[in-house]
Amino acid sequence: MINLKRNPKVGFVSLGCPKALVDSERILTQLRTDGYDISPDYAGADVVVVNTCGFIDSARQESLEAIGEALTANGRVIVTGCLGKNAEDIRSVHPRVLAVTGPQQYEAVVSAVHLHAPPTQAHDPFTNLVPASRSDPVSRDAENGGIGIKLTPRHYAYLKISEGCNHKCSFCIIPSMRGKLVSRPVGEVLDEAERLVAAGVKELLVISQDTSAYGIDLKYKLDFWGGRPLRTRMKELCEGLGSLGAWVRLHYVYPYPHVDEIIPLMAEGKILPYLDIPFQHGSKDVLRRMRRPAASENNLERINRWREICPEITIRSTFIVGFPGETEAEFAELIDFLDAAQLDRVGCFKYSPVAGAAANALEGAVPEEVKQERWDRFMQAQAIISRKRLQYKIGSIQAVLVDAVEPGRAIGRSMADAPEIDGIVTIRHPPGFRPAAHKPNAPSPGALRPGALVQVAIDSADDYDLAGSLVSATGA
Repeated sequence: MINLKRNPKVGFVSLGCPKALVDSERILTQLRTDGYDISPDYAGADVVVVNTCGFIDSARQESLEAIGEALTANGRVIVTGCLGKNAEDIRSVHPRVLAVTGPQQYEAVVSAVHLHAPPTQAHDPFTNLVPASRSDPVSRDAENGGIGIKLTPRHYAYLKISEGCNHKCSFCIIPSMRGKLVSRPVGEVLDEAERLVAAGVKELLVISQDTSAYGIDLKYKLDFWGGRPLRTRMKELCEGLGSLGAWVRLHYVYPYPHVDEIIPLMAEGKILPYLDIPFQHGSKDVLRRMRRPAASENNLERINRWREICPEITIRSTFIVGFPGETEAEFAELIDFLDAAQLDRVGCFKYSPVAGAAANALEGAVPEEVKQERWDRFMQAQAIISRKRLQYKIGSIQAVLVDAVEPGRAIGRSMADAPEIDGIVTIRHPPGFRPAAHKPNAPSPGALRPGALVQVAIDSADDYDLAGSLVSATGA
């Protein structure tokens, strides 16, 4: 029974990629706008929302387990997100869920919460857009400049520039779950970015399903930001973001020719010299079976050209081993590609079939033990490359954004490191520096805090991480 003397509380579980995290932030912000409080645990919640992922079988299983856990602990569960596209699949396993909605169905999620945990107090969104609650650990309230609830630390935020995807990769079902590409107008995106930076965000992580395709669906429509006209296009977006004074990191970039226009902005220091490009494989035959866009591009040639323009560029990528039909010779092409490309940051996945994906009909399923063996060889080869590239940084001074502060040291990331997926920099600081214990945004000589931008002298490295001594703290 809901306590009528207080605002109803909503528990929230967010699974999957950063794009789903942004969806969760939007839902939570609307619920707070409607007068709901956010519960940090199941026990205190009047209803629990589970934002699911359904990209691969392991993610589907994790989502179903999270729904089951919430039902066991609370009993009142609303499901949304990518797995919610097939409501019958969820109800066949968990028939007691209160409601199921698919991805991007923000209004439906909020309506379901209203139905099953009605607001109990009047709330005027015109006078209090995001109700203040200093005890709420996941929110940024009136003091945040009206940016709503963020599930990331205060000093960085994901900026989603579009939804959906026009590609038909044979291993992916994202278009069937999230639809075709829908780009946000460039003025709207830059307005949000400006608010985030004004609220203290030091790093903007640009995300979408295909950042390179930004604006294609709008035919690069003219929009306005700050009174000046801008095309809804990748280059103009990057130029606008680069004027805000924050780190700008590009994710999910396909290697189309027009990406070449962005590299000079990196060389000029306007956006971070960092590209997250999901190459997925090094064999053109495998890429054709994957139906990858830009499969025919000479990626090695393009990487070399980028490095000529911006020698400091960091390139991260993801790959799949064990795709149906992958031969030992094709896998060898992948290893050869790794050796030639010398990528800085790399992730690798063993192919996993996805219900509804076209790749399921391909012949030549690779045995699981072969997938594992190839994954091991891939990771060993990349570890050697990563170690060598990090060794080059020993003796350099790196700009580092601090994520956490502990006695005697801090943990941060260089320009080459995206949060949670790349490496870290361990910062040893001298006795004169101390963790800040007062207001997060108040400067204090000799204090380090999350969000501080510091200079670090790198003196050691391993396969994936750097370490060094604090030289100076330039922006707390």
